[in-house]
Amino acid sequence: MSLSRLMLAMALLIAATTGMAVPAALAQGNERGAALFDLCAQCHGPEAAGNPMFLAPAIAGIDEWYLVAQLSKFRSGLRGTHFDDLAGMRMRPMALTLASDADVEAVAKYVAALPPAQPAPLVEGGDPAKGQQHYATCLACHGARGEGMQQMNGPPLSRSSDWYLLEQLKKFRAGIRGADPRDPISIMMRPMALILPDEQAMKDVIAYITTLSE
Repeated sequence: MSLSRLMLAMALLIAATTGMAVPAALAQGNERGAALFDLCAQCHGPEAAGNPMFLAPAIAGIDEWYLVAQLSKFRSGLRGTHFDDLAGMRMRPMALTLASDADVEAVAKYVAALPPAQPAPLVEGGDPAKGQQHYATCLACHGARGEGMQQMNGPPLSRSSDWYLLEQLKKFRAGIRGADPRDPISIMMRPMALILPDEQAMKDVIAYITTLSE
């Protein structure tokens, strides 16, 4: 038995005898992804449920294709290079520790297989009823339930950290994201964010999105 498989077996044995939870059995046996995720867990948490203190959103259970896309953007410099994007600049060197596309795919597969997080709401003052009206322009790409649509390059939103959604909308409106001509997918998102007239409208649509996971 290889060392990695022996460690996995020991972890499962400990979990069975002590009641401790091993995240999705090391996300369905993806030992390489689990090992790579050790660094990510310092900010995103061992279950990838996020930590706003570290500007790290919940990522557990997010679609693998989207995780691969964003990690690739951080590695290439399409994200995490704008001086007004503190969280992105902290994330980029973490992505650069992934030495190959295979590493990106392994850690993305691991995170995608984790049980989806349900982060506690932190953004206050949003009106879901008003937000539902604003969301009408979002559902074509993100889905009626915020489930995401790969064919439209729209990530899932329904279990995202609400504070993270607010920060990203602000970044798109300010041109911190969505202004790089090398990233046509993000360019498509920026005018959608600009439809929202102010921060209250952003809070409203986010308040509605948080109801979609209920």
